[in-house]
Amino acid sequence: MTASSSLSSSEQLSVAVVGGSGYAGGEFLRLALAHPNLKVTQVTSERNAGMPVPMLHPNLRSLTNLKFRKLAELEAADVIVLALPHNSAARQIGTFEALGQVIIDLSADFRLKDPEVYARYYGEAHPAPERLSEWVYGNPELHRAELVGATRIACAGCFATSVILGLYPLLKLGTVLPKDIIATGLVGSSAAGASSSDSSHHPEREGSLRVYKPVGHRHTAEVQQELPGNFPIHLTAISTPRVRGILTTIQTWLPDGYSERDVWGTFREVYAEEPFIRIVKVQKGIHRYPDPKLLDGTNFCDIGFEMDNETGRVVVMSAIDNLVKGTAGHAVQCLNIARGWNERAGLGFAGLHPA
Repeated sequence: MTASSSLSSSEQLSVAVVGGSGYAGGEFLRLALAHPNLKVTQVTSERNAGMPVPMLHPNLRSLTNLKFRKLAELEAADVIVLALPHNSAARQIGTFEALGQVIIDLSADFRLKDPEVYARYYGEAHPAPERLSEWVYGNPELHRAELVGATRIACAGCFATSVILGLYPLLKLGTVLPKDIIATGLVGSSAAGASSSDSSHHPEREGSLRVYKPVGHRHTAEVQQELPGNFPIHLTAISTPRVRGILTTIQTWLPDGYSERDVWGTFREVYAEEPFIRIVKVQKGIHRYPDPKLLDGTNFCDIGFEMDNETGRVVVMSAIDNLVKGTAGHAVQCLNIARGWNERAGLGFAGLHPA
């Protein structure tokens, strides 16, 4: 699917990545350096100023000669991508807007429309509540029309993305009963920070399987804001030893008379033309359900489901690479739509198998 716009698909925009030493900034760099319409001109990092970018992102060797610079040295660019810890971008938004036409925020600062909800989930008042209405929530499958021509894009959270994309068709078409919905995410360490649920700025770490956020996950607020209807929904995050990937299982209930065919039809009707949504459900074999391993480096969201005909319970499985479809890839996809470029531009990597 390609967004329609009067903007030229051959235009070239300069890009500055603020906070480019973390996972999210590094992933956006990887995608932007291969994008036909983008030219990365600046990357900031306070701690690593003066260091060549590939020293921290070795996968970018020979792809860029840029060095990190301090934020105070940031110059004007067509697009400014903010890969900062939450509550940081909002405090400095005036500075960034003076330097860039298009601002893309990878943190949580402008995702929520209600400042009271933000304060409840993030433990402090929003630094710029009067600006929240100016930003488009960066989920292309839900907000493609609003993204066309947008200059302020607040990219969706990674866990929230896996939940929203897995549930959206069922709720949009009124397929589920108004009962509590339970979503459990197995998340890689790049999405499971010790003190934050965002993947915008985390050092690499290894860990064992553990429940790191049983209740009160911050992305609950995004899910409740974005999904149609008013359903009680409960999120639990469990970290895994992998660095990348989220596999979310969502349990909900269907009315009497609904069948597996109806669920298939619901997903097909809503996602039939989506370039990065794949329905994965076959009868046998080791690849019959979504597997985040197969999505490493890709912008796909694979969705599958299984239905218990005796109880009406349906379990939806949603898998993404949290750093791509959950963060940087979402950002690139949103920018493609905003500028009227091919929606797939810069996002053609098909993943690896075996993985």
